[in-house]
Amino acid sequence: MSAAPPAQDRAARLGLEPHPEGGYFRRIYTAPRTVGTSGGERPLATSIYYLLDRRQPLGRLHRNRSDILHFLVDGGPLEYLLLDAGGVLRRQRLGPGEGEARFLLVPGGCWKASQLLEPAAHALVAEVVTPGFDYADHEFAREEDLRREHPAQLAALARFVTPAAR
Repeated sequence: MSAAPPAQDRAARLGLEPHPEGGYFRRIYTAPRTVGTSGGERPLATSIYYLLDRRQPLGRLHRNRSDILHFLVDGGPLEYLLLDAGGVLRRQRLGPGEGEARFLLVPGGCWKASQLLEPAAHALVAEVVTPGFDYADHEFAREEDLRREHPAQLAALARFVTPAAR
């Protein structure tokens, strides 16, 4: 049996590029039909591959207007940290083990971050966004935002946010 390919080989084989959130990604599907949203016309759905590895083990805290379905394809485990509008922080582990979840729904408007968990060398996730992804519907959390809106969660999420301007 051959060893698993190193993460950089996996990223190259899948044609992945560095993602602004951390990790690597490539869009793999854009629906040909569109739907009107409050932000304008969007594809009905889009999909990406998203890879975290030991070089890039964190996905920065962000939120999207659309719902996102996450499916663990390979590797793991990884953990998602989900912060709802009421300030409730929930952790959801995706992994290949017996009884572990392989699927996660993140509702639109929910803050999310992700991290690779030991002993994983990588985690490859397929994401389906509906309505489809547009950068105009995406927002990164900043330290000052958490201090103002969810100060009780700052300690748990500080490593996933952009520091305050100095």
